Amino acid sequence: MSRSTGEVLDDWLVLAAQGGEADAFEALAERWHRRLVAHAYRRLSHAEGAAEAAQEAWLAIVRGIPSLDDPARFPSWAYRIVDRKAVDWLRRRRRQRAMDDRIGRDPRLRSQAIDPGPDGLPAEPEGLDPVDRLRLALRQLPGEQQALLALYYTEGRPVRQIAETLGIPEGTVKSRLFHARQHLKSRLEDRP
Repeated sequence: MSRSTGEVLDDWLVLAAQGGEADAFEALAERWHRRLVAHAYRRLSHAEGAAEAAQEAWLAIVRGIPSLDDPARFPSWAYRIVDRKAVDWLRRRRRQRAMDDRIGRDPRLRSQAIDPGPDGLPAEPEGLDPVDRLRLALRQLPGEQQALLALYYTEGRPVRQIAETLGIPEGTVKSRLFHARQHLKSRLEDRP
């Protein structure tokens, strides 16, 4: 299987970064930062949290890149790190929210409440174009389904690489992609 120019460039940048070349690491960060932030955002649906998770992931990547055995595994390795940092951010946020609820001093929590529509989902604004309807439906999917669909369709990652990233069998990825598509389809059909 031939590899794309971008993949070969990433391999070279990883090897150079492992050799201590700061410029190579900077170029790797330029190529990957937006993708890692976008991946974190798909997991968290929170821009600030995504930026924070990606920043923490880069710290872990800097520390761990010398021990990465196969440069071709950088994408799945980096995505796994972002996943862990996103989970860490969610845990911190939940703890903070629980504390805020107990103390009752955070007015932002009350102002962020969304009145649900009759189906229990947030009410959809009138007159959305099809692309906006798709984006809204995607945001309403569980985070794992959002991430799978984005890795496959937006990032163009093959099933094999997604399986590697998530640490699950390829068949499970295919099954979860199928269910994510079905869930998305039902969301789109439910809303005119």
